[in-house]
Amino acid sequence: MARQKRYPIAVLSAATFRRELAICGTVRCEVARGVRSKATLARLRRFWDVMIDVPTDNAVWHEVEDLLYKLDRSGKQIPMADAVIACCAKGIGAAVFTFDEHFNAIPDLKVISDLSFL
Repeated sequence: MARQKRYPIAVLSAATFRRELAICGTVRCEVARGVRSKATLARLRRFWDVMIDVPTDNAVWHEVEDLLYKLDRSGKQIPMADAVIACCAKGIGAAVFTFDEHFNAIPDLKVISDLSFL
């Protein structure tokens, strides 16, 4: 969203009127590493802290291992972080909002890449 010159908190806040939003630690870290301003990071953290937190317990890591194993053997390679995010989302029956094409390689994952979902 930042690449599209849209403020992520404003865009996602609008979505909270129609749906619950969830986040996992991997998403937090992936987004945070690209934030340039400490003030922006602080605002994002406050926003993330009120979202549903999807923990990455041993069951999630087993799913990530299995997913990466299957994808690698079928000739599809995706970043490990994307696999973690996908398994967290699938674990709670959620869709992943992303513009990253890697998520389309993950079987049975609901992917939203259009801001009209808001």
